[in-house]
Amino acid sequence: MSSKRPSDASTPPRVVIDHAADVLTFTLDNPGHGNEVTGAMLDDMLIELRKEATSPGARVLRIRARGNVFCTGRERAGLTLAAIRRESARLIKFKGALRSSPLISVAEVQGDALGFGFGLAIVCDFALVADRASLAFPEMRSGLAPVAILSYLGEYVLPRFAFPLIFFGEPIDPHRAQQIGLISQVCPPARLSAEADALVERILRLDPSAVRRCKSFFLSSQQNSFDQNCGLAVDALTKGSLALLARRK
Repeated sequence: MSSKRPSDASTPPRVVIDHAADVLTFTLDNPGHGNEVTGAMLDDMLIELRKEATSPGARVLRIRARGNVFCTGRERAGLTLAAIRRESARLIKFKGALRSSPLISVAEVQGDALGFGFGLAIVCDFALVADRASLAFPEMRSGLAPVAILSYLGEYVLPRFAFPLIFFGEPIDPHRAQQIGLISQVCPPARLSAEADALVERILRLDPSAVRRCKSFFLSSQQNSFDQNCGLAVDALTKGSLALLARRK
């Protein structure tokens, strides 16, 4: 199933969701407002992520955007304590669902990614970024401590890099972001889509069950001690080896 539509400033912001074989694609479609992600867009993506978590129909999640920028932040519509708390909870649920999804996620960042947008790229399994893109967490410059980002940034980059990046909110060059481990690959803008296509093809050539086990164990191992991981590895390796033997029969 696939849905396509032209986009202009008069159309309501949305995320275009495409299903094509083993690939699920989210396309941010709010270019008139810097592809800011609204609450409704988060809800739509959360619904799909929850479907895939319980009844997988795809193997790869591709996140991209229309227009000249990837995503310059998220909507902050709440004006009361209850509304702001709901917004915050939805944001955290979405990032958690994306990170823990059994799908291998690929962010295709064709332009600027700021705040939520930069974090969205980081929590994907692979983040491919155009070399002209500006990347930043500017929240502190507006007087807001970005604790949602701080809750996970330390798992991707060392504290000496992470804290100044958040604290001062200054843009970081994509090449520097790759050096410190925040993104996977820097591409010329004209090559970005082709590089993402090639990456998706590489992922799809791998055994689906092995891919899911690999991602699941990788994520859980980051939360455990060395001894815990060793104990879990025995069971995981046994199950994986049995599955491999079964495929060879």
